[in-house]
Amino acid sequence: MDGRGRLLRSLEAENIGFPAVVLSSAGALSAPAVISVPASMASPVRWTRRGRLEKILNVLTLPGAAQLMFIALFAAVGVYGAIKGGHYAAFVEQYGHPADIVARRFGFSINTVTISGVRELAEQDILTAAGIGPRSSLLFLDAARIREQLKLLPIVKDAAVTKLYPDRLVIEIEERQPFALWQIEGETRLVAEDGVALGFMQDRRFIALPLVAGAGANERLSEYMALLETAGDLRQHIVAGVRIATRRWTLKTTDGIDILLPERDPIAAMARLAGLHRLCHVLDKDLMSLDLRQKDRLVARLSAEAAAARESASARSAKAKGARP
Repeated sequence: MDGRGRLLRSLEAENIGFPAVVLSSAGALSAPAVISVPASMASPVRWTRRGRLEKILNVLTLPGAAQLMFIALFAAVGVYGAIKGGHYAAFVEQYGHPADIVARRFGFSINTVTISGVRELAEQDILTAAGIGPRSSLLFLDAARIREQLKLLPIVKDAAVTKLYPDRLVIEIEERQPFALWQIEGETRLVAEDGVALGFMQDRRFIALPLVAGAGANERLSEYMALLETAGDLRQHIVAGVRIATRRWTLKTTDGIDILLPERDPIAAMARLAGLHRLCHVLDKDLMSLDLRQKDRLVARLSAEAAAARESASARSAKAKGARP
């Protein structure tokens, strides 16, 4: 436009598909005009529900559509029947999953499995727990799932699974090591340092491990080991720690003496007993138990033989005193 609001060239020269519009000198339309929009610039027409149905019907009436639908329906029924009847499970058991079969055809079989870090576990136990067999494929192996499956084994503290394409699998195992023996409900189990039970004790090479007994004793191993450390020279006399009502410890000695420790601060009580033993060899006496549950005293219970001997000695002493002039 020029400075007076007039067009310098005809709109027809633009060739944009609109009809020419004549402007008056005032800049208004000289006559009402209907502007037609080209088909390429029109907004898309939304399908109605009826329109979508018509489209679907048109597809179904195409040549061969009915045959394809029948084949798809027949295949779906066949697959469902195979799954419900157990035929698919038997097929997978014998040949593997279809995806694994295809992957093996393309060279992604698992030809080499490298396992490291195992001491107590057998390699076959690891493969069985991981669900890895000759029908597995490396391509569709879920390494994260295999790791979680291996960690379900009590002896496995951690695991790492690495896929090396095209056909190698690396499994690294960190085992829990047997740390103590735990006796519960008449059975003895191996437990790790964190208290996890690893299985029944069936190998005598673990017979020298520290022994604890009672409910919850496996979860307080660190406390029991601290008691043994505080015992000093008394440690060689202690054969087991029994957890009483999940609250306190009673220690068993090689001579059959029960050492009753308090619920609170058993370490201090153990240190007190170690000092007494150094002074008067208290554990060498003929005792049944030593009760340290009270801070200001020690209660010793004599064995039956020692009690009888003590009573006899007391009677003799009293008789001798009465016979004196």
